[in-house]
Amino acid sequence: MNRQSGAERPYDVVLFGATGFVGALTAEYLAAHAPDGCRWALAGRSRAKLEQLRDRLAVHHPRCADVPLLTADADDAGSLRELAGSAHVVASTVGPYVWYGEKLVAACADAGTDYTDLTGEAEFVDRMYLEHDGRARETGARLVHACGFDSVPHDLGVYFTVQQLPEGVPLTIDGFVRTNAVFSGGTFASALTAMGRGPQMARAARERRLHEPRLVGRRARAPQGAPHFSPGTGTWALPLPTLDPRVVERSARGLERYGPDFRYRHFASVKHLPVALGGTAATVLLAGAAQIPAARDWLSSRVEPGTGPDERRRKRSWFTVRFIGEGGGRRVCTEVSGGDPGYDETAKMLAEAALALALDDLPATSGQVTTAVAMGDALLERLTAAGLRFRVAAVR
Repeated sequence: MNRQSGAERPYDVVLFGATGFVGALTAEYLAAHAPDGCRWALAGRSRAKLEQLRDRLAVHHPRCADVPLLTADADDAGSLRELAGSAHVVASTVGPYVWYGEKLVAACADAGTDYTDLTGEAEFVDRMYLEHDGRARETGARLVHACGFDSVPHDLGVYFTVQQLPEGVPLTIDGFVRTNAVFSGGTFASALTAMGRGPQMARAARERRLHEPRLVGRRARAPQGAPHFSPGTGTWALPLPTLDPRVVERSARGLERYGPDFRYRHFASVKHLPVALGGTAATVLLAGAAQIPAARDWLSSRVEPGTGPDERRRKRSWFTVRFIGEGGGRRVCTEVSGGDPGYDETAKMLAEAALALALDDLPATSGQVTTAVAMGDALLERLTAAGLRFRVAAVR
């Protein structure tokens, strides 16, 4: 299942939204790391901005002077159909995806084109499953959402942890996230959008549950845990209501290696109780403000979309996700860590996911699938080679 498997197309990978903040970082990563022979292109709404980006890339990577440029608009279904039909893989950084993402997903599902994005929006992922999973299965397209910090370190971190535990037994894993990073305007806009669409998100989740096939003879769960002090990490654990545990649960549903009864819980890991309490209060207030259109608009205007932390700040940023897994009498502690999670490492994850889909020999999957199900060992090896650290910290 790679570019050799189907009809020939002009491009292996097309990066859509290349001139945005994360898009440009992803383009820089591809410029430095796309292998010889990989045919990739930059796509976006503005030809002039694409030309400026290509000129910047060519300063340090002369071969990029000839990178093809494709113009397409997230709201123009015709241009997106043409884009999808020209590529084996389309990677999109254009969000909030609930507003700007569906037409591209539809085009890729219809054309049999693999698709990746950076969404952390649960409503969008569930809606895309309901609307386009069936068509993607017919055409062979793999729709792989959440290929950045949402949710690669958590999905592949659990995948890595499961491999350290016995087979054929019930497994429980808890994940604990720590980072010192700051967010961009695009990330903030997506978060506010998601917070302001609680009823729509709940409705999409209910509809998905009605349509998803039920597991037979196995169980996979991702319940929301309670706040507590974690002796295993020496920190306060606060449940994170993000997309990540849903992605892990879907990987467990799709892979029998996760055992007959699998449970995952997802937490923020905070060293000091006052910080934990303050962070919880701030999140509650922000979520409340997001329900009021005028307040949501005002908050959105505080951080301009398309902006983000500069290189100096990103170089000081880091993340660590620690996993504690148990099963069959064995207990392991594993860790995934890296640099700036939201931008430098996210660009790396998205680019490597797109390259894996385009170039690697992968399991025969189709429809909406997770990174662990679609790419598993191949993406784990790619990211390890690219500098992310997956390690076993302790075994008992």
